[in-house]
Amino acid sequence: MADLLVRPRAALADVLRNGRHGASDGAPGLILCERTELSAATLIARKGQARALAELVKSAYGIDLPSTPRFAGNQLPDGRFLVFLWAGFEQWLALIEGAQEFERELTLGLGKRASIADQSDARAVLRLRGPKAREVLAKGIAIDLHPRAFKTGDVALTLAAHIGVQLWQVDETPTYEIAVARSLAKSLWAWLSASAAEYGYEVVGEIR
Repeated sequence: MADLLVRPRAALADVLRNGRHGASDGAPGLILCERTELSAATLIARKGQARALAELVKSAYGIDLPSTPRFAGNQLPDGRFLVFLWAGFEQWLALIEGAQEFERELTLGLGKRASIADQSDARAVLRLRGPKAREVLAKGIAIDLHPRAFKTGDVALTLAAHIGVQLWQVDETPTYEIAVARSLAKSLWAWLSASAAEYGYEVVGEIR
């Protein structure tokens, strides 16, 4: 009997098509890509251990765990970039570029202070940037994304077209990233691509 080969597959591999879509006049209002290079894990502080966990994270990674809806990150000595996103009271989503066995690494270093679960195959992360990024997101996200209300470094747990997402602002371009359950990623994309069509959008294979 032939061996079955199982290969990793991006959540949106079947629907994302590189290139220009929607309105074709002028520069695209939005540029998008799927962050397929990320590994992810959730951390929940054990009872009474939040302060000790924060101290461990600071010691191990040089990052101050956010206690409010913000994110904090740092480039590690081995070149990887690690970020911790607030995900509720004493909870965080950790994302790292290209790490192998990320959940095991976190468990070995932080497991006495936190419950840790691998999310690498359970979440999809999209990056959106461009002059129309706010307008596109405003069509389905109820929170105020005006720069006075939602700034670089801010994080929100919210709904996008009735789909639960975690949204954060990366920079002032503006650039945003959205994490969504893998099972709902195609539904999110259906809304996002329709919302961006009037401005013209470009799908790219990697961050640029």
